[in-house]
Amino acid sequence: MTFSSILIANRGEIACRIIRTAKDMGLRTIAVCSDADRTALHVREADAAVHIGPSPAQESYLDGARILAAAKASGAEAIHPGYGFLSENADFADSVIAAGLVWVGPDPASIRAMGLKDAAKKLMAEAGVPVTPGYLGEDQSLERLTAEADAIGYPVLIKAVAGGGGKGMRRVDAPADFADALASCQREAAASFGDDRVLLEKYIACPRHLEVQIFGDRHGNIVHLFERDCSLQRRHQKVIEEAPAPNIDQASRAALYEAALRAAAAVNYVGAGTVEFIADASERLSPDRIWFMEMNTRLQVEHPVTEEITGVDLVEWQLRVAAGEPLPLSQHEITAQGWAMEARLYAEDPVRGFLPSTGRLDLFQTGYGGRVDTGVEEGGEISPYYDPMIAKLIARGDSREEARQTLLEMVSETAVWPVKTNAAFLARVLEQEDFVGGQPDTGLIERHVEDLTAPPLPSAGALTRAAMAMVPRSLFAGFRLNATDKRSAQFLLDGAPIDVQLHGPGEESPAPQMLVAENGAVWRLEPWRAEGKAGSNSGDGAILAPMPGRVLSVDVAAGQAVTRGQKLLTLEAMKMEHSLIAPFDGTVAEVLVSAGAQVQVEALLVRVAAD
Repeated sequence: MTFSSILIANRGEIACRIIRTAKDMGLRTIAVCSDADRTALHVREADAAVHIGPSPAQESYLDGARILAAAKASGAEAIHPGYGFLSENADFADSVIAAGLVWVGPDPASIRAMGLKDAAKKLMAEAGVPVTPGYLGEDQSLERLTAEADAIGYPVLIKAVAGGGGKGMRRVDAPADFADALASCQREAAASFGDDRVLLEKYIACPRHLEVQIFGDRHGNIVHLFERDCSLQRRHQKVIEEAPAPNIDQASRAALYEAALRAAAAVNYVGAGTVEFIADASERLSPDRIWFMEMNTRLQVEHPVTEEITGVDLVEWQLRVAAGEPLPLSQHEITAQGWAMEARLYAEDPVRGFLPSTGRLDLFQTGYGGRVDTGVEEGGEISPYYDPMIAKLIARGDSREEARQTLLEMVSETAVWPVKTNAAFLARVLEQEDFVGGQPDTGLIERHVEDLTAPPLPSAGALTRAAMAMVPRSLFAGFRLNATDKRSAQFLLDGAPIDVQLHGPGEESPAPQMLVAENGAVWRLEPWRAEGKAGSNSGDGAILAPMPGRVLSVDVAAGQAVTRGQKLLTLEAMKMEHSLIAPFDGTVAEVLVSAGAQVQVEALLVRVAAD
């Protein structure tokens, strides 16, 4: 190696992931942290750590100057950007190289070539890579974009030119919705990437999202490490990924690999990258129904599934290539065996529209049987400042079904409290009929979202076992274990009163409350009396902030008549926009915030009075 120390310009699970491999290779690791992350897991796992600023990412993890100063102060010789943040910022890569440090990533020129979706598509078309029909022009006026959308035909997809990770992307089904969707997309793109330009694409009605992992070195070698299927998505955010892709013929696979290698060669690619494709799955997949979508010039969140089927440590390859070494394997030496699946565990509440959830992790446990990549631990905090992904659960099997069953067990055995997670939702997705049959597409979750996000309820057996542990044995005096008559007791389940049938001896001392965990969901069970507390009343017209965030816009005024479902204001939190709506027909009694205000969770924002 030409360097012996490395600074990881990132946080969370990917920082921990890079630290693990770097230490195995004998490298000294330096973490960076914001105020919110001073005691985070990645900080404690590194050999050293440097504080780089306040909690907001713009003032810390997105501040290239602060990160370069941290590298200089710590004596780091190389910088690994992870994914997100500055990983695809060509100017930052230039500054790292100019400072005499090793940049663990592709050349800045390659980042620039692929960083803007419109320019990348033009380049790919010139290189003979098939691209999706759409508009890539410079004229960004509402009039021109509206006309182009009409010409393409609805539905259309608006995508931020500098976008990624599902940010700055909107599907529009009708002309009347185009202007509002465009404005929202541009706002989100500007906030996330500092660039509000967009492109338009024909929306593929039944799309599959396929991608190919590629790798290049400075000796002219470029290889692929097979494909992944990332079709299971929600609002363009990947939920479950797998490798290889199911139900794809060898001709289509060969076309994917050829196009991916051609794309990488067109920009003289060095390092780890992913070429993403969209395929029309309305009929059987074929090579002429697969189009280039974009190239991510970094390590992907879903890279572990490729590692699991190939046995390759992609971070190790990144470090070796950055040090000037040739790729460890040639194309014919890279093989794939078995199947792997990854589920992204998010701190969010699917029952409440996937609103992000923050706070202390009093309970954090994941299922066994596979690999868990995480950047948090029990007793840690989920911050409102960053992406809500808290862990990746990865399962491997000799077959797709074996990998699916293992991942299902891992997800089902996951228990987190009081922070809400999407674990129960993931378990349902893994059991959804079309997914089990190997027929995923990007619209699957949306089509079945009501079933997949219905409030989970614990089984009678789980409730009874928990209740029995809370009830003193004296309650059962005179009762036989096998008696036909049973005694019921009242409890609160997450604040709602329920009756539980009891039929056996309880504990000597009752517990004040207990957590019930089942199938990825967690509930709090506690004793209840008539004079005790009840569930919160959500029908009083008080619109509370569901999480800490910034008010983007206020769309109503005091005294204004509103109808049920009408948007009242928009809140930005965890890099996403959330619309808060009127719960019923009525009149706005008061508005307590204005655009730009920072609010805390459960702050009263608007009050609506019923007619």
